Amino acid sequence: MKAVLTGRHFMLGDIACAEGAMAAGCNFFGGYPITPATETAERMALRLPQVGGHYIQMEDEIGSLAAVLGASCAGAKAMTATSGPGFSLMQENIGLGIVTETPCVIVNVQRGGPSTGLPTLAGQADMMQAKWGSHGDYEAIAYVPNSCQEMFDFTIKAFNTAEKYRQPVFVMADEIIGHMTERVVIPGPKKIKLVSRKRPKGKKNYLPFKPDKDLIPPMALAGEGHAIHVTGLTHDARGYPVIDEETQHEMVTRLIEKIRRNAPKIWEFEEVMTEDADIVVVSYGAASRSAGRAVNIARKEGIKAGLMRLITAWPFPEKRIKELAESAKAFVVPEINMGQISREVERFASGRVLSVTHAGGGMLSPEAVLQKIKEVAK
Repeated sequence: MKAVLTGRHFMLGDIACAEGAMAAGCNFFGGYPITPATETAERMALRLPQVGGHYIQMEDEIGSLAAVLGASCAGAKAMTATSGPGFSLMQENIGLGIVTETPCVIVNVQRGGPSTGLPTLAGQADMMQAKWGSHGDYEAIAYVPNSCQEMFDFTIKAFNTAEKYRQPVFVMADEIIGHMTERVVIPGPKKIKLVSRKRPKGKKNYLPFKPDKDLIPPMALAGEGHAIHVTGLTHDARGYPVIDEETQHEMVTRLIEKIRRNAPKIWEFEEVMTEDADIVVVSYGAASRSAGRAVNIARKEGIKAGLMRLITAWPFPEKRIKELAESAKAFVVPEINMGQISREVERFASGRVLSVTHAGGGMLSPEAVLQKIKEVAK
């Protein structure tokens, strides 16, 4: 049996994602081919059996996520990967994963849309779908890599966060990052910190959805002998359906608060030259590479610009945006969509917020971002 890879590699982003999943202990992948995420599924089909895991190709993306949820309930670290149309099909089962508090990882390598759109070309227009795509109230957790190395690293982060908070977690990549090839350094297993889901201490008086003080219930596995009832209906601590407003309020409030209370621990972002910035550029994914280049040029030309690169898009790091807004005169938000995360910046920033938009199909250029920075500077 071959071990998980280590060392330095020249690797496609989608393949780095697959290797990151296995380094995180993923031992089940349920998927369905879709451009530009298919290479992740192909890699998992090849490599999972080599490390003692299981790959299954389902009839569609609905079945893929259903298989992932079932595998997770049985104790597997489970994952799927898709793109826009498949992500749309998964939304009902994403809601099921939220309400049943089933940890798993869902990778979306975004492409141009709507509908079939641009299967082989880039987009970032699924960001709000990750937050609001399934019906009902809930909180999403989403990582946004901007390199092949981060496809590896953030997939591990996503598994750890899913296991810790007992819910599906997204890796919101894009076609550019998924299909580029860069150096990826894979550390040895002892250097990779992994998180395991909280388990019940015993079977006596165990209630599968009774939370601890951190609002997260310990999770028993199917087949261990616990009395477990799992349903997508509103349920009480036993997991039994209770159709009334009190139970609904208690359940939904807890599902939301277990993420909101811990949001400061989940938030991650990288800042470059924001200390004295008059203009803060907020970006993520492939677009942040262009944004970083534009900020460097602006600085050389005497414009006090800085970059805040999102690592977690959800929960959105609102506190830091508010802090930056106390000194920054304006924000510029470049993204490969028609303005989605820019709306979040607008909610929490007191100054001007300008979008640099691109409908998809190509990379957002540094020149376009720089032009907007100069426009604001004037």
